[in-house]
Amino acid sequence: MDILRFITAGSVDDGKSTLIGRLLYDSKSILQDQLEVLEKHSKNKNEDGVDLALLTDGLRAEREQGITIDVAYRYFSTAKRKFIIADAPGHVQYTRNMITGASNSDLMVILIDARKGVIEQTRRHSVIASLLKLKKVAVAINKMDMVDYSEEVFEAIKSEYSKIADNLGLSEVSYFPISALKGDNIVTVSPRTDWYQGAALLEYLEQVTLSEEFNGGNRFQVQYVIRPQTEELHDYRGYAGKVLSGKFRKGEVLQILPAGLTTEISRIEINGIEAEEVWEGQPAVIHTAHDLDIGRGDIFATGDQLPTVEKDLEVLLCWLDHKPLQPGNKYLLQQNSRLVKTIVKEVDYKINVNTLNREQVEDEIKLNEIVKVTLRTAQPLVYDSFISNKTTGSAILVDETSNSTVAACIIQ
Repeated sequence: MDILRFITAGSVDDGKSTLIGRLLYDSKSILQDQLEVLEKHSKNKNEDGVDLALLTDGLRAEREQGITIDVAYRYFSTAKRKFIIADAPGHVQYTRNMITGASNSDLMVILIDARKGVIEQTRRHSVIASLLKLKKVAVAINKMDMVDYSEEVFEAIKSEYSKIADNLGLSEVSYFPISALKGDNIVTVSPRTDWYQGAALLEYLEQVTLSEEFNGGNRFQVQYVIRPQTEELHDYRGYAGKVLSGKFRKGEVLQILPAGLTTEISRIEINGIEAEEVWEGQPAVIHTAHDLDIGRGDIFATGDQLPTVEKDLEVLLCWLDHKPLQPGNKYLLQQNSRLVKTIVKEVDYKINVNTLNREQVEDEIKLNEIVKVTLRTAQPLVYDSFISNKTTGSAILVDETSNSTVAACIIQ
């Protein structure tokens, strides 16, 4: 059974948390003790006597204010598929949290309040979906019960959003008239929208096909060099890590990057047991035919599709810090287990999150702004473009003094 990772996005009070609560509630994914706590704390109760939004608003501040602050991950399954949901905040000030959740998702569900239509946050989240190359978007037009389940309202919003989708290159967009509070068209098609001929939202999520494209070459990153130097394992030298993409087979010719060394895979171990091959997502220990200078953060690659090795790289930055970004500032760049010093060489342009237009940078870069920059690293970085390989095409910038994450990087 495969797993679908999706994120819900939308403005404040569009009903994201309620929608997720409805999916969990109607798919019987809530334990009895959770249900009892839910009934106890519920203020805005639905017909069943519970406030479904509380299922995802786990922080006390979220429950008290009735808003989502942090990205909340929830898990549920049906007979057809398993799901991991990221419930992202709707406030403009938490856009950075939304990007974090979206970067690991296969699909975005954008909620639109039927009473308000397409607003600025709708455009902002759609731009983020476009930047992160999310090919599939489900537009859930929520609170249809408050507009008397009007087909005209639904079609008007659908028409307006389709223009935005065309402009951003979002080609696989599906539309659903729903009421998260009442449960219309969430799990089953509602008789209240007899004019709607499509599937219920959950039915769509169960059946939507994920991209079968190969994810940008065979990549393995070393996390730890195992060298026990005991009597029993005197000559043992293994490189522990995880296959970031593709697969590796015993006997294959191996490229060690950034050093540019060549060797062969002499042995593969998974959980201490020898294996012939290892696949994407699996942790393993890989042994090489030659004793080479290999360390944490080095990349193993096989085949003809090799990554780029450079000190200068162009990236899209989503700035996450309250302290502004300025050209010339020094940071640490973290790419999985590789950590290198870097400097912001120059800021090329800023992206308008409402129009996707490129704008000249007049002053400093502030929180939640997205900019194209050129970075120069102290040592060569091994990377792919984000389009071809999300894992090796993304990174974060870390402030050297405070050790806080200040930017999310999409390598171009």
